[in-house]
Amino acid sequence: MYDPIYSADCPSRVILDQIADKWSMMVLSVLHQPRRFNEIKRRLSGVTQRVLTQTLRKLERNGMVSRRVLTGPTLGVEYALTPLGQSLQGPFSVLFDWTVQNIEVIHECQNSYDSRNRE
Repeated sequence: MYDPIYSADCPSRVILDQIADKWSMMVLSVLHQPRRFNEIKRRLSGVTQRVLTQTLRKLERNGMVSRRVLTGPTLGVEYALTPLGQSLQGPFSVLFDWTVQNIEVIHECQNSYDSRNRE
């Protein structure tokens, strides 16, 4: 039986790809409160300015993050979660907690696999 959810042209594939990558998930978790671009960058060790910019644009396009230009003596841009973005905090926190709880088992599995498959 054909299930359209698993078809190659299902729109859910694109959205899952966009929100489930590591930087999107980390940005969404950092934005539990509104933050400026540089503050987000400082909190996400290892992210480049280019990748962070692309990630924020993608999340903004998908309606999960809002962008506000700050005027005044200190110009800047502030990002915040939209209600749609906030709705991901529950599922993402469950996934993050699962990862932390299982990291040792996962590392053991990786080491076991690697030792069996060395050339």
